[in-house]
Parts: sequence; structure tokens; C-alpha cells
Amino acid sequence: MATKSIIRVRMSMHDAHYGGNLVDGAKMLNLFGDVATELLIINDGDEGLFCAYDNVEFLAPVYAGDFIEAEGEITSVGNSSRKMKFEARKVIVPRTDISASAADVLEEPIVVCRATGTCVVPKQCQRKNK
Repeated sequence: MATKSIIRVRMSMHDAHYGGNLVDGAKMLNLFGDVATELLIINDGDEGLFCAYDNVEFLAPVYAGDFIEAEGEITSVGNSSRKMKFEARKVIVPRTDISASAADVLEEPIVVCRATGTCVVPKQCQRKNK
């Protein structure tokens, strides 16, 4: 499968859920859901439904001010199911030690989360590849 989707967003103070401006890991799953929706629209012409995550790994902390890039890919297509894999990477970090508005683009992105899951597009909703 060649179809991929990438979104990039900045984590805000609103996203911080724990002490030290730590962002809840569920935010990464929310981003993966948005990526999955785009992939299904591209593949099927319908938003479909996210049915299950098979595996989720939280690998590094995410903080308010971090820029996160979430990428997904359809790895297999069944009759109505679409298996996908996802990866979220931290690509920019704030540098409040320098000033309130300083930030650095990371030379090497930091993988913060990986997941695999399955989405379903009911047959009657599939408008493409008929």
C-alpha cells in the first residue's frame, strides 16, 4: 500500500494533562484517529469507523509546546476492514531555557508513539475501487 497520511500539530497548554506540562498519551491516539480518517477517505471515499487498536507503544514523553508529526499507512485491505500502522514523532521542541518563544527543530525526530489498528468501511459506504 502506497497511500500515507501525515499531519503535524503543536501540543498546547490545553493538551497538557499532567504536572510538568506532560501531554496525555491519548492525544497521540486522537491524532492517529485523524490520520486513519484521512486514509479511509482517500482509499474509500468514506470516513469509516475505527474498530480497534491491536498494539500501542508509548515510547517518549510529549510536552506542551512540542510539535508532533503523526503518520499512518494502510498495510492491508480486506472486504471491509483496513489494517493500518501509525507513528508519532516529536519534530520541534520549545527552548524556554533560552526564552519564552525559543524552539529547536530536532535533527532527528524522536518517536513518541507507535500503534497498529483496524478500521472498517461498510461495503455500502465504499465509493472507490468498486
